[in-house]
Amino acid sequence: MLPSLLVKGGPMLWLLLLTSAVAVAVFIERVLHCHRAQINSAEFLNGVRTVLKRDNVVEALSICDATPGPVARLVKTAILNRDYGRERVRESLEETGLAEVPRLEEKLNLLATIAQITPLLGLLGTVLGFIHVFESMQQAGLQTNVQELTAGIWQALVCTAAGLAVSIPSHAAYNYLVSRVNNIVLDMERAATEIVNIVSDMPTQKLNEVSAKR
Repeated sequence: MLPSLLVKGGPMLWLLLLTSAVAVAVFIERVLHCHRAQINSAEFLNGVRTVLKRDNVVEALSICDATPGPVARLVKTAILNRDYGRERVRESLEETGLAEVPRLEEKLNLLATIAQITPLLGLLGTVLGFIHVFESMQQAGLQTNVQELTAGIWQALVCTAAGLAVSIPSHAAYNYLVSRVNNIVLDMERAATEIVNIVSDMPTQKLNEVSAKR
């Protein structure tokens, strides 16, 4: 059934299949990226707080380096900039956050574009199919071959169905990824607020020594 539909769909169907392959690849890559980026921020911050209470800044930085994701990078930035005052810590966190969010949103526009244009590509295939039908009718007149007519109609129907079949999951995948990104951004905001309070209570001497060594 599927091979015959591929033949009947015409060249536009192959373009739709290509866009669907791109959408699947983008979705899988972004899901894996979000999975690596999202950590248990509460548990991570508790561990960092415990280490910092012992004035062990080096170990806290090592924990940040060993932990993937934007939350860990925010915490590391706050620790390294604590010596410059609370306001500077906040500014550095904002700068780091502005750099991290685009990484999370990378390729989402591509997925949204695929979701939007695939119905139009399907519609284009439909129009091309009906153009083929009317061209056959014009050339053959009353002696039009039914096979020629059905070929154009098949192309029209298959392209319409394929466009919708690619667009609907792409929309769902895009919305799912946006929700994942929003959750990570919320974790970043909570972590930023908490780490400002944590590092503000740290003694500065230890951090001065670490900063000098780095």
